[in-house]
Amino acid sequence: MRLPDAGLERWRLVLGEPAEEHLGGLSETAAARDRALDWLYGRDPEHARRGIRRGGLRGPGGEDRSGGLGAAQVTPVDWLDDVHRLFPKETIERLERDAVERYGITEIVTDPAVLARIEPSRTLLRAVLRTKHLMNPEVLEMARRIVAAVVKELLERLAVEVRRSFHGTRSRRPSPWRRARDFDFHRTLRANLGHYRPEERRLYIERPHFLSRTRRHMERWQLILLVDQSGSMVDSVIHSAVTAACLWGLPGLKTHLVTFSTSVVDLTEEITDPVEVLMSVQLGGGTDIAGAVRYAAGLVDNPRRAIVAVISDFYEGGDEQLLLHTVRGLVEQGTRVLGLAALDEDAEPDYDRALAQRLADLGAHVGAMTPGQLASFVADVMG
Repeated sequence: MRLPDAGLERWRLVLGEPAEEHLGGLSETAAARDRALDWLYGRDPEHARRGIRRGGLRGPGGEDRSGGLGAAQVTPVDWLDDVHRLFPKETIERLERDAVERYGITEIVTDPAVLARIEPSRTLLRAVLRTKHLMNPEVLEMARRIVAAVVKELLERLAVEVRRSFHGTRSRRPSPWRRARDFDFHRTLRANLGHYRPEERRLYIERPHFLSRTRRHMERWQLILLVDQSGSMVDSVIHSAVTAACLWGLPGLKTHLVTFSTSVVDLTEEITDPVEVLMSVQLGGGTDIAGAVRYAAGLVDNPRRAIVAVISDFYEGGDEQLLLHTVRGLVEQGTRVLGLAALDEDAEPDYDRALAQRLADLGAHVGAMTPGQLASFVADVMG
């Protein structure tokens, strides 16, 4: 029996069953992959409209007439088991992402059997945040594992990027403070050469020397992060929670974290625990930016030492004139107003450009940033 050509098999998997006549059949493993792909991508509305499946036919009423494991027979748990057995890691991640984000198969994050074995990823974190209101307490606790794992990875990476903006560089001036990271090796060596003992081949150090550090002079500043909870802002919500945790406790900076929809929720007390912050977020609902900015204005202690950062798509569902009036008041009193249409790694936003332009005309800084760019902006303003 002639084995199928590997290259032709790949094309057959891409094109589906209609190509089998020209490309030949599939091996047992490839056929299993084909069924797994068809279980997911056979849901494509364009295929359904044409009355075909990626790997077979549908009847006049749309019923599945293909052989093998049809969508009605395979549960998300079964499918996930097959996917992890049949595909490499990078393909698994793509399939899981499409299942959740493209086809809305929420069972992947609401089924305890799936959550018990699935690998945490940012795709799954987004899915958990969108579906946690559907979860019972047991499933919610399991979902927290995904949130905690992804947040830990983000914290470890972003903390370095965010805090780098607030660390001074070393100068060549001596320092009275003895810290290992500021040890001046060359000056210490020169100053203690008289204590070298040739017979022991050792240099005894009587007085170590250290370098000082230059640091921007920082007065007490406030950073008030207002984060839109609308569904389109999920990536910005995630990065805002992690960035706020990284900024918390930096010298000279007091950080507030506030989320909003049609109501305002001040999460500053939980700011050091971004997992708890994210599990508290309720995505979706209306958007009252004016109400959130008015709340932030009430938090400002010293207007000329405050930054109000509004992270939103600027599709205002509240009083637009009140929003413009409040922003104008903040700018006129010396507060820096920053409008961010996105705060994430890509900084590629979709937002109401007309309202954003009106805010910019009032003196607000408007754009999109990565967490590191936000930290640099804050440090530059403070410095």
